[in-house]
Amino acid sequence: MSEVYKALADPTRRRILEMLREREMTAGEIAAHFDLAKPTLSGHFAVLREAGLVTPEKSGTTITYHLNVSVLEEALMALMDAFRFQGAEPRAARPAAAAAKSRKGES
Repeated sequence: MSEVYKALADPTRRRILEMLREREMTAGEIAAHFDLAKPTLSGHFAVLREAGLVTPEKSGTTITYHLNVSVLEEALMALMDAFRFQGAEPRAARPAAAAAKSRKGES
């Protein structure tokens, strides 16, 4: 799962995923949207592949990338679960005095 979060941490890779949400695209089509050297973009593709977020399909010399939505959904659900169970108790379970302090900005 850490590979997925590493992949999502970079704005270029997030943009690639956004583009692939719309439709599958070749590496060349994706590259046309960025002012990056080919090795740099290839590195981004490698990170996305290793995380399982994209699936490449090679046809001759052309590589077409597909978004792997299930991996992305799984990562987002795990992240949501982590935030849901960390931290404070639900508001209804907190004592009234603690809830009042919280509303006033006191600790």
